Amino acid sequence: MSRLRIVLVEPREAGNVGAAARAMKNFGFDDLWIVGEHPPLEPLAGWWASGADDVVARARFGPSLHYAIADAQLTVATTSARGRTTPVDFSPFDLASIPLGGEDTLALVFGREDSGLTREELLQCQRTASIPTHPDFPTMNLAQAVGIFCFVLSRVGAGPPAGTGRLRAGHHTLERLHERAESLLLEVGFLNENNPDRVYDDLRAIAGRADLDAREATILLGIIRQIEWKLGR
Repeated sequence: MSRLRIVLVEPREAGNVGAAARAMKNFGFDDLWIVGEHPPLEPLAGWWASGADDVVARARFGPSLHYAIADAQLTVATTSARGRTTPVDFSPFDLASIPLGGEDTLALVFGREDSGLTREELLQCQRTASIPTHPDFPTMNLAQAVGIFCFVLSRVGAGPPAGTGRLRAGHHTLERLHERAESLLLEVGFLNENNPDRVYDDLRAIAGRADLDAREATILLGIIRQIEWKLGR
C-alpha cells in the first residue's frame, strides 16, 4: 500500500491535532506533519488522542508547507464547499481510485480550522479534494475530515510492486519545472509581467491534472532548457 501523509497547516486547536492523530491510528496511518504556527500540543492533544499519543509524539514539523510535501509523489489539498473558488478534482472515493505505486507517498493537506489553505498553499499542491457535504452546513471539523479520508483510503488495496509502476515526478521537480516555465513565458511575453499568476495558475492546474511522471517532467524541463539556450540565455 502507498504511504499516506497527513499534513495539518497551522492548526488552531491542540485537541483537533490529537483527535486527528486518533483517527489516523484507527485506520493504520501514522505519518503526521504539522506546518507553521500551532498551539502547545501537550497535554491537550494527548488527551484527545486517547491512545494515539504516540502519533502526536512522532509528528514532524516544518516552517512552511514545502517542507512537508517535498518528497511526496502526489500532493492533494483539501477544501470545503464554503466560499470555494478553486475547482475540486476529487471526492475521497475518487482519490482512493488513483493508482499509486507501493512506495509512493500521498500527502493530504488540511488547512486552518477557520480559514483553510491560502491561495499560495493550494497552488503548491497538484490536485484538490473535498468531502461532499450538505450545502446548508458544508464545513466539517478538522479531525472528522481527516477521519473520513483515512477511512476511505484505508480500503485501498496494495499498489503494484516497487519498480513496476509509474514513477511520479516529485514535488521538488515539479516546482522547478513551474519556476522555469513561468520565467520563460514571462520572457517571451506570453504572461503579463504585472499579473503573471492570472494565467499561470491555470497552467499549474493543467499540469496537475496531467499527473506527470518523472520522465515526462524531465522531458519538459529539457524542452525549456533548449528554448532558453536558443534565446541566448
